[in-house]
Amino acid sequence: MSVKMFAAIDVGSYELSLKIVEFVKGQMKVVDTVVYRLDLGTDTYATGKIPSGKLSELIRVLREFAFIMRSYKVTNYKAYGTSALRETINRSILLDQIELRTGIHIDLLSNSEQRFLNYKSVASKSKDFLSTIEKGTAIADIGGGSIQISLFDNDKLDITQNIDIGVIRLFGRMKSLDLKSSDYENVLFELIDSQLSVFKRLYVSGREIRNLIIVDDYLSPIVYRRTVDSNNPGFVKAERFNAFYERLKEMEPERFSMEYGVPIENIEIVHIAAAMVKRMLVHLMADNLWAPGATLTDGIAYEYGERKRLIAMSHDFDEDIVACARGISRRYMGDDIRSQNIESLSLSIFDSIKKISGLGKRDRLILRLAGILHDCGKYISLHNMSSCSYDIIMSTEIIGLSHDEREILANVVKHNHTYLEFDIEKAGIMMYNEEAYQRIAKLTAILRLANGMDKSKKQKFSGIRVSLKDDILEITIRTNKDITLEKGLFEKKADFFEEIFNVRPVIRQIAKL
Repeated sequence: MSVKMFAAIDVGSYELSLKIVEFVKGQMKVVDTVVYRLDLGTDTYATGKIPSGKLSELIRVLREFAFIMRSYKVTNYKAYGTSALRETINRSILLDQIELRTGIHIDLLSNSEQRFLNYKSVASKSKDFLSTIEKGTAIADIGGGSIQISLFDNDKLDITQNIDIGVIRLFGRMKSLDLKSSDYENVLFELIDSQLSVFKRLYVSGREIRNLIIVDDYLSPIVYRRTVDSNNPGFVKAERFNAFYERLKEMEPERFSMEYGVPIENIEIVHIAAAMVKRMLVHLMADNLWAPGATLTDGIAYEYGERKRLIAMSHDFDEDIVACARGISRRYMGDDIRSQNIESLSLSIFDSIKKISGLGKRDRLILRLAGILHDCGKYISLHNMSSCSYDIIMSTEIIGLSHDEREILANVVKHNHTYLEFDIEKAGIMMYNEEAYQRIAKLTAILRLANGMDKSKKQKFSGIRVSLKDDILEITIRTNKDITLEKGLFEKKADFFEEIFNVRPVIRQIAKL
């Protein structure tokens, strides 16, 4: 029996977490979990730096994590830093020091990557995940620096937005106000409601949300533990949660600590997280709350098992990224039919040249997104569509994409309609990186070709077949319509495509029967 031991490390804003898991017979089993409280976020959010004393403590704990991993004979690990490390102004120096002194390499997660892993952590926890998101559902991912609220429609991710009211950030803000205890809750609710009311007005109107799923390191484990003996672990009615909140607010810290197993120093953080959930239940008008007890380390381990095919996939997460892009397209009045046509043409071309392109699965996904968002900038300006499209994509979070991937996507959409310089610096691409430039150029060549074939926006082709024969990419289309415009524009697009791939695209028209 093959057993794979894997370690997931989360360097969070308030805690350091290590989870040891084993993969056996397509299942992921947690072997050990170690959590160490270390507040990195308060200093980072206030000053942009982690004090040397806390850095030394972080290094010491990570050395202990390394020892634990060796004792379990861990074969692979993944360590991620979130907002507390991401927002430090000297992060590259800090990460280098950590790796040199501990042997642990830490990658920084962008916000969208972090939230996507937390989303996967929920999927890893329960067979009820798919049945739950089929109904009106919101997932609230409560972090130290911000919260992410994602709305689902028929089990597909529809909208996701990041809001700057994380628990550690709020904790620091509340401390700075030096409030009387009688004013504390009202001020806290006002800070939370000022953000949630905007989200509700823009995205919740007309939706029926029945379930709120929460993911966090502070409150979710408590709710999960208190319902673990029930038939539905972590599930509570909104009324029951509100009663819990009132109990938390009134209880003496020592008693709450003993009854709920929470360190006294964490109780104010739990209170803030509970206040957020209470107000979200009100704004979203949700009836049910599910706290699956999922953490980022669960998502890290789940993604590793998924990527290595050590566990069976229950949900296609790439389709959620695509669904998110479709939602952005709708927001900017995109043409769904034309976008689907360009997406389909682009993928047909991509698949036909896969062996010679040097592009991979992730590039195929970015190309799909580019087809969907190819003209989103028209909503702002018909004249400056390219630059406006770039700005929209770079300003809009697409959950599951890294910052670099989002920039590749934005550049592909931008250069779909503008000249792409062959000099990287002149091209104005922020990532002065040869590999990224190559990916942008190749994906742009494919998108331009597909876009040129439907320039009239009349979807003249009822059938298309793409095949590569030596240095010729033959695109066979079935239509009885006049495609003089498409053929005329095609040649220019074909020139750029040939320059990039050394393959000449040609159109072959066959009459439709």
